[in-house]
Amino acid sequence: MLKTDDRSYFITTMGCQMNDHDSERIAGLLEAAGYTAAESIETASLVLFNTCCVRENPENKFYGRLGEVKHLKEKKPNLIVGVCGCMVQQDVERERLEKSYPLVDLIFGTHNLHRLPELLELVETGQRVIEVWDEARETVEGTPAQRTDALRAWVNVTFGCDNYCSYCIVPYVRGRCRSREPQAILDEITGLVKHGYREVTLLGQNVNAYGKDLKPAQDFADLLTAVNAIDGLWRIRFMTSHPRDVNPKMIQTLRNLDKVCEHLHLPLQSGSSQILARMNRGYSKNQYLELVAAIREAIPGIALTTDIIVGFPGESDADFAETLEVVQKVRFDSAFTFVYSPRVGTPAAKMGEQIPEEVKRERIMALVELQKQISTEVNATYLNKVVEVLVEGISKNNPAVLASRTRTHKLVHVQGPQELVGKLIKVKIKEATPWTLSGELI
Repeated sequence: MLKTDDRSYFITTMGCQMNDHDSERIAGLLEAAGYTAAESIETASLVLFNTCCVRENPENKFYGRLGEVKHLKEKKPNLIVGVCGCMVQQDVERERLEKSYPLVDLIFGTHNLHRLPELLELVETGQRVIEVWDEARETVEGTPAQRTDALRAWVNVTFGCDNYCSYCIVPYVRGRCRSREPQAILDEITGLVKHGYREVTLLGQNVNAYGKDLKPAQDFADLLTAVNAIDGLWRIRFMTSHPRDVNPKMIQTLRNLDKVCEHLHLPLQSGSSQILARMNRGYSKNQYLELVAAIREAIPGIALTTDIIVGFPGESDADFAETLEVVQKVRFDSAFTFVYSPRVGTPAAKMGEQIPEEVKRERIMALVELQKQISTEVNATYLNKVVEVLVEGISKNNPAVLASRTRTHKLVHVQGPQELVGKLIKVKIKEATPWTLSGELI
């Protein structure tokens, strides 16, 4: 029998920043209920998997980890195993877990996360609990969060999404877009600043659609202006933006607010107007390029990052060549690149002209190589420049090196005393790679 810490938890998180913050909230609920964090999965009395279903790889990874936990539970019959997150919002996956994985004691979804303490009480009496709501019944404020960082914080401003891109499962598992009341957001950030947080990232599946569903309707640019006015806050970031909802007012607001960082994550997904239409993205290649030009004219030096999918159904060689062309023109600082994987329940999964896997692999390799070259060249422009960075902590690979970040979201390594963690400092850049910068303390 392995030693088990009494009422201790271990959370494995897969997926996006929204899932990361959900796990912080789950941890906060557990701590409030008397649980403590376990040092490892082997010593926990409660193991939770916060799942993702946006792509096939996280799902496969989850089932692999669940197989490992099966052996752990055979040695510790009292171990509680729970599964939550986006994947269990899908009927087929929830039924698979229910029928084929009896080791799972608790299944709950994205809409009833706040009910975890009550659900656990039932599990602890010996019941198997499965509670997944089809939609959110309320926006619950005041959920505690056990944050993983003492300096930077995620703050939800919206939940769900109304865009229904043809490849995306998110609206089906996270629901329609729901905005938090602005005062609740401002109160949360003010409280974070009082506890020493200096940077916030406003989160939403489509963050710049914020406020459209509120009565009276609110505006994301106005929310940014209100957050910018909070004393003691140094930096504001946000993600993810939809190009269709980036309007002139938002661009001017980004230019004018001193705390909003010069970095915009603006998913392209494809450089082909034909494929963008099949994706139901709501803009063309030329509209995206015109938007980028307007942003760069208003905010010179802004860093642009993006998401790109290759191998979408019907993507021809010519369509993919257009994606490479747009990447060349825009010169993104970095890109998250993905091979298209069909998601059951989405329109794209039913489309004809599915692309062979070997073609997808060739295209993703070509795209990654091009973006690596561009990232190398973009980062090289920082050489010998003095930049302001926020020191985030000690480097994971070298305890003698500090990890810090520019306003443009560049990771900068610099040697210096640990007392600088949490401070804004000046660094002269001496080395540049496609992924990081290194410099010396000024």
